Amino acid sequence: MRILITGANGQLGSALQRTLTGEDLVLKDLPDFDLTTPTCEDQIRDARPAVIVHVAAYTNVDGAEREPERAAAVNVQGTTYVARAAAALHARLLYLSTDYVFDGTKMSPYSEEDSPRPLNQYGRSKYEGERAVLSLCSNSVVVRTAWLYGHDGQNFVKTIMKLAQERPVLEVVSDQRGCPTYADDLARALKSLVSSGAQGIYHVTNGGDASWHEFAQAIVRHVGLSTAVHPISTVQSGRPAKRPAYSVLSGDRFAGDFFPLPTWQDALSRFMKGAPQLVSPL
Repeated sequence: MRILITGANGQLGSALQRTLTGEDLVLKDLPDFDLTTPTCEDQIRDARPAVIVHVAAYTNVDGAEREPERAAAVNVQGTTYVARAAAALHARLLYLSTDYVFDGTKMSPYSEEDSPRPLNQYGRSKYEGERAVLSLCSNSVVVRTAWLYGHDGQNFVKTIMKLAQERPVLEVVSDQRGCPTYADDLARALKSLVSSGAQGIYHVTNGGDASWHEFAQAIVRHVGLSTAVHPISTVQSGRPAKRPAYSVLSGDRFAGDFFPLPTWQDALSRFMKGAPQLVSPL
């Protein structure tokens, strides 16, 4: 099967390449593939894939507050180009979205039926991308995930591992709660969706939930350091973009149709076993 992956060199795109071995993969990423130009639509049409996994995105949450036009150009207009190409080819389209489409006021896991109310420019741009995909391409799936980390690129886990060896104390936000998700597990879930006839919206994350503070504590424990991890509030962190206080996603629909993903604790343990040794355990 010919499968085109946008954002193929990122942490999820790289995990997908490892997971989709044996398939005819068409890999698209910057600088040759730019979602802000109409030529990206032509490139997809010329490749004639049966399936498109649209991973590429503007993902800098705080950056999107400073340059909302850039975030919209990539996440909305770029996704529209991809969806139009998929529709023209009668290709299946999987679009990666985010827990940040929700405002965090529900305080119980969000289902696919809950109404998005994004708090920040990043969440708004991803939600508009969802709407473009679902309206333009009939054979499409929107996959919302959260707090993603993997072996390629930078992410929260790698940052905490690095800072834990440089500082005696870390300060990490404790009043935001979500679902840490391992890119390799998400890639395995996407592989199942690629070969299925499922349509609509799925929430796909590792099981369970945590605050960023609890997640950081678990990371430090895994690397065996004595670094203290102190809780701070979102206000104290001083980040430009508003974040939902509670963005836990319910994975019941995906688990019922396919399989449940492992817990985030299990996933973190497996990631650590395969991660480069950034620190020397004490």
